Amino acid sequence: MHEFLLGAAAFVLGTVALGLMRLLRGPGHADRMLAAQLLGTGGVAALLLLGVATGVGAIAEVALLLALLAAFASVAFVSGIHRPDGRGNASGTAPSATGSPGEHRRETA
Repeated sequence: MHEFLLGAAAFVLGTVALGLMRLLRGPGHADRMLAAQLLGTGGVAALLLLGVATGVGAIAEVALLLALLAAFASVAFVSGIHRPDGRGNASGTAPSATGSPGEHRRETA
């Protein structure tokens, strides 16, 4: 049974490695954030499988900590995109200082 759990943990780590490639090459910020969430979820799964296979209970606490950090990472990502001051946007790029060509800007004295 221990060999099966270790093999399952290795399989999960393999899928996490594929997600790491998406994290490094992702076309957009949302894709990269989802890949980071995959790393967190896969890391938790692999740690729990390793903890059961080896009988070390402290690994479960590390897995819970990793799950908590992954949740905070997604909250930080979402709050960084949708800022209340209007400076954040979904594309992840800074808004243009000059505005779009069709936009009329009002000057204040």
